[in-house]
Amino acid sequence: MPATRTEKDTMGTMSVPADALYGASTQRAVENFPISGRPVPFDIVRAYGHLKGACATVNQELKLLDAKRAGAIKKACKQIVDGLPDHDGWARHFPIDVFQTGSGTSTNMNANEVVANLVCLAKGAPIGSSKDADYLSKGGVHPNDHVNMGQSSNDTFPTAMHLAAACAIHSELLPALDRIATSLESKAKEWDKVVKIGRTHIQDATPIRLGQEFSGYARQMRLAIDRATRALDALTELPLGGTAVGTGLNTPNGFGKRVAEELTKTLAGKDGHPRFKEAKNHFEAQHAKDAFVEVSGHLKTIAISLSKIASDIRLMGCGPRCGIGELKLAPVQPGSSIMPGKVNPVICEMMVQVSCQVVGNDAAITMGNTGGVGSILDLNVAMPMIATNLLDSVHLLANASNTFTAKLLDGLEADEARCDELIEGSLAMVTSLVPVIGYDKSAAIAKQAFAEGRTVRELCIEQGVLPANELKKLLDPAKMTRGG
Repeated sequence: MPATRTEKDTMGTMSVPADALYGASTQRAVENFPISGRPVPFDIVRAYGHLKGACATVNQELKLLDAKRAGAIKKACKQIVDGLPDHDGWARHFPIDVFQTGSGTSTNMNANEVVANLVCLAKGAPIGSSKDADYLSKGGVHPNDHVNMGQSSNDTFPTAMHLAAACAIHSELLPALDRIATSLESKAKEWDKVVKIGRTHIQDATPIRLGQEFSGYARQMRLAIDRATRALDALTELPLGGTAVGTGLNTPNGFGKRVAEELTKTLAGKDGHPRFKEAKNHFEAQHAKDAFVEVSGHLKTIAISLSKIASDIRLMGCGPRCGIGELKLAPVQPGSSIMPGKVNPVICEMMVQVSCQVVGNDAAITMGNTGGVGSILDLNVAMPMIATNLLDSVHLLANASNTFTAKLLDGLEADEARCDELIEGSLAMVTSLVPVIGYDKSAAIAKQAFAEGRTVRELCIEQGVLPANELKKLLDPAKMTRGG
């Protein structure tokens, strides 16, 4: 076979790699956008496989596509979807850069061409035959007339965005957040009786139980699950059916609704996958990407929660001898090339970096939907960038959460002796005396204890501030964590 083959699109001829499943339109986009070297995420490619297959099913039901052509298209689409375990192999057939035409038209054309050429191979025809008149007269599949029937790039690409993001949140992020929440809840229960000093403004405060702190972290993650679920719900309205500008030109009535139902049937199964529906208003669904700004906002909030948890654990574990040292972090790798025996909180640092990236992704997504930048009149023209950043955030949060749970939380230990030592030496112990001896006298005791390097308990006993039994009761740190 020659190294290249010649194909035509509406603008003329192009030289295409001989064994590439794409055609002239894709090759033209490859040459036009040598920008980042990062192709559109495979999540989008897989979503296109589901989408084009569902469209073929509906077109057949509407008697717009004959059974043989519809069947061939669906078989080719299944090949794309099933290629997930080897998606790197598909990368060479979906090579268009993320930074391409803002509507994703190039990727839609790419999908049409690959599906059509997979049909060529299945029929024993050479790759590139999909526009040959003789081939088409014998039941061949044309990339535009058949694979793209009833569709436009302007409604298929945003629909693929919705599908890809919803699937990733459902199958990756939600399970990861549940794992981290469950682990935190387990630690909260395990450490419910471990009393330690509280800290506000990073200064000593009144006592708190370690389990109480971790119950707060666990609640953050349960709320993160609620946010991810709301994000998922925001993605269930699909723009398909609006074609070019939302009017539905060249699409049969009810097409979008029926495709959404078919996608729900295909993807939902019995595992609680969200149910898709046609957009209530196609002009909103295509002209703006507000849903993605909303979803990214939820992801950003989840990232901030995870950053707070990771930072707190890193701080409470600092040491091991010259820091707080209330937590013992499992050593996972050497921490220094010059200081032997040093171990660093690398898993916490990973999580903080991921959180920073998600915040950055959110900024890009927000700008991509800003009027005059991405959302202009009747179409958003920053969709590939928006989709890529959103999917990046989902994958990063899911992977980071799973790693954080397995490599840090599950093996995390409390140093109870260190907690006891620090709480007894804290000046904030005097707070429980205020209702009995007053604020000013309590402050004087705290200042004297600090100046003399002594504990509040020692000074109170020495000065006979209160009877011994009452003093013991008031200076019980465990009771201080229960309020009242």
